[in-house]
Amino acid sequence: MRRCCGADLVAAVAGRYGMGAVGWSEPGKEVPRLMSASRRRATLIGLSAVVMWSMLGLFTAGSGEVPPFLLNGLCFGLSGAAALAYLKLSGRGWSALRQPLPVWIVGTGGLFGFHALYFTALRHAPPVEANLINYLWPLLIVLFSGLLPGERLRAHHVAGVLLGFVGAALLIARGGFSLSADHTIGYAAAIASALTWSSYSVVSRRMAAVPTEAVAGFCVATAVLSFAAHALFETTVLPASAGEWTMVALLAVLPVGAAFFVWDYGVKRGDIQVLGAAAYAAPVLSTLTLVAAGYGRLDLSVGFACLLVTGGALIAAKDLFVARKPAAAA
Repeated sequence: MRRCCGADLVAAVAGRYGMGAVGWSEPGKEVPRLMSASRRRATLIGLSAVVMWSMLGLFTAGSGEVPPFLLNGLCFGLSGAAALAYLKLSGRGWSALRQPLPVWIVGTGGLFGFHALYFTALRHAPPVEANLINYLWPLLIVLFSGLLPGERLRAHHVAGVLLGFVGAALLIARGGFSLSADHTIGYAAAIASALTWSSYSVVSRRMAAVPTEAVAGFCVATAVLSFAAHALFETTVLPASAGEWTMVALLAVLPVGAAFFVWDYGVKRGDIQVLGAAAYAAPVLSTLTLVAAGYGRLDLSVGFACLLVTGGALIAAKDLFVARKPAAAA
């Protein structure tokens, strides 16, 4: 069977739903526009996910010795149950969960698949290398977004995301970086996790008709699969104190809860290229948060990484603030 890359997955799902031809935008066909208010608002909502994900390290550090799949199950279970309860109490009901099987495969596969592959990478490769390879996903989102109808990959998008990657790499690999053939399985899992999340994000854009409320169901399904993986591969260790349970609850509310809902809304209705480039702020903000909480110290490499990521995000987000010039008439 032929192996499928992220770009193939985008094209396959798009074709399945009849969402138009997929291809790189052609020169001279650019539609001049200043980003609309609704698109800008959706982009800003999506960017809040990056802020929430920056808290992942701090809350995880405070959650004790809970193994990864169990922690995943607890957090997604709490966030999914809370979302379902909200939908019921608000009168919206659970009609958003009635989606075709391919939608469930994409949604659950994105959430569970990314985390399962990332945890596998951490088990079979050094954390620094695994993290750095995994953080190719924002770059891949920007590149894959060029496959979307109505989107065009421009020089400032590429420049911004590359600056962001350099900044994130500087931060993640500041303790040293080396690749070894002994960790091939871990590296492959890290690459697969990056492809999974970037493909999920871009395919979600192509499935904009699926309401964001459906993410509640994806969270519950991810929790079930995570608990199953925990039963197969891990020893149960629950949070040992009220403080650790509080950290688990905060994880469920923010980085492993609301973040996935606002990210879904942002990639479907906002500027996915800006979101991809700005995602490199997550490791920087996470490091700054950990430093502020006493888990590390600030040094020149962190400061330089902040400048690179911030500069890259501003360059990539130019369309948020500057009107695009009309294309010349043929």
